[in-house]
Amino acid sequence: MTHREAIFPADRHALYEAHRYSAAIRSGDLLGVSGQVGSRPDGSPEPDFERQVQLAFENLTAVLKAAGCTLQDVVDVTTFHTDPESQLETIMAVRDRFVGAAPYPNWTAVGVTWLAGFDFEIKAIARIPTAA
Repeated sequence: MTHREAIFPADRHALYEAHRYSAAIRSGDLLGVSGQVGSRPDGSPEPDFERQVQLAFENLTAVLKAAGCTLQDVVDVTTFHTDPESQLETIMAVRDRFVGAAPYPNWTAVGVTWLAGFDFEIKAIARIPTAA
């Protein structure tokens, strides 16, 4: 049976403790990353939407790094949006800065009505690279 190992970034933010969840779980060569939001260090939402999306991607990147991964190791992404129609252009611009060129990971975008005060959340599954 594969063992689950909790992964946290070096700059662990307050939401992990407040809501009792791991930033990511490593199981074998897979990494499941919990939903990352654009929070300030104290866990509060960043009010500027573009900056909130950027912080969510930065938080995702930090969690991946803590597990020895990059965004290039991500195979599946799910994003949650409180107003997809009006937010999509901003999200795609930020996404392009972080994800880069094809091939892109699988991506599912979901419109939601509540994200605990946030307007964007991103979760991912990555394959952890093996040492050569």
